[in-house]
Amino acid sequence: QVQLVESGGGLVQAGGSLRLSCAASGRTFGSSAMGWFRQAPTKEREFVAVISWSGGATNYADSVKGRFTISRDNAKNTVYLQMNSLKPEDTAVYYCAAGARFAVDGTRYNDWGQGTQVTVSS
Repeated sequence: QVQLVESGGGLVQAGGSLRLSCAASGRTFGSSAMGWFRQAPTKEREFVAVISWSGGATNYADSVKGRFTISRDNAKNTVYLQMNSLKPEDTAVYYCAAGARFAVDGTRYNDWGQGTQVTVSS
């Protein structure tokens, strides 16, 4: 099991940048795939990005490809989401999640953080 705490959310103008962090505790972080998901008001939770346990593989939703970058530092038990060129439609609560498999389906993830709010003003 992995305990996750997100940070780094906030209010930013369109075109701006934010970096989200997800600090993990637990013995299995280094062997877990880590994903970022988001949920906007009245919308379903959606996949944003995923990184393999080694960091050697990543995958992104089409809506964020070229703007967001996921990375991880296993020595620090932390995964990051660098978000550039933010748009108002990126406004959502962002969650990190840990799972055994490199997956875009949120049901594949066992452990979730509490979320951090990102608001992008136009």
